[in-house]
Amino acid sequence: MAEQKNEMSFLDHLEELRWHLIRSTLAIGIVAIAIFSFAELVYSDFLLAHLKGDFPTYRWLCEGARFFGFESDFCNVSFTTSLQSLAPTGQLMNLIWTSLILGLIVAFPYVLWEIWRFISPGLHPKEQKKSRAFIFYASLLFFIGVLFSYFVIAPLSVYFFYNFKITDLIENKFDFKAHINLITNTLLGVSLMFELPVLIFFLTKMGLVSPEFLKKYRKVALVLVLTLSAIITPPDIASQVIVTIPIMILYEISIIISKRVIKQEKANG
Repeated sequence: MAEQKNEMSFLDHLEELRWHLIRSTLAIGIVAIAIFSFAELVYSDFLLAHLKGDFPTYRWLCEGARFFGFESDFCNVSFTTSLQSLAPTGQLMNLIWTSLILGLIVAFPYVLWEIWRFISPGLHPKEQKKSRAFIFYASLLFFIGVLFSYFVIAPLSVYFFYNFKITDLIENKFDFKAHINLITNTLLGVSLMFELPVLIFFLTKMGLVSPEFLKKYRKVALVLVLTLSAIITPPDIASQVIVTIPIMILYEISIIISKRVIKQEKANG
């Protein structure tokens, strides 16, 4: 099978890649249509859930504060600000775009599977066997990122921005598109950053990075992570730090993964 793939022409490879992309796009589209069909439920119970005072994160923070004998503002969370749609097509266009983003998030394991189907024929049988867990671990890291961003980054960001005021003379009235974009960008951006160990695995296999390289440029990586955190999360220090901590932990794990890849390649000669 691998020999047949190697004998394929460049155009044949492009044609095969095209079909993988088509199937991935169809999967995202099907999920997006389903999300579009249940728009009210998705928005009220998922995307706008952080505006409810009984959101789980607020309750956990309240109970945690009380456990240590403190009173917390999270015990009395309320949002009086109403979201507004400022354009006739605003809600429809936002629903379409949001459905596609959530479709990508939900269909992410299938997209990974299509990527794997495209690249696996180029691997040796031993490499194929060892790399079969790629979809599982990559999907696991991705959805851990989804949960982390949804239950940690998003609610803390919403709470901060909706309660921030320079003066009482200024009333907060937010465009609903800005709120939805805040949530979806955080979900997708943070989740992709959680794929760092997978990225390092493949870069090491390709000989582009090594454990020594990762250790040497650890400080540079910290700056890059902080920069990316500033881009994909709301512009407040707390959110950036909260995102940076697990990413840097994943960076250290990536160094260990890189060491194991190098060790296995030396063992295989």
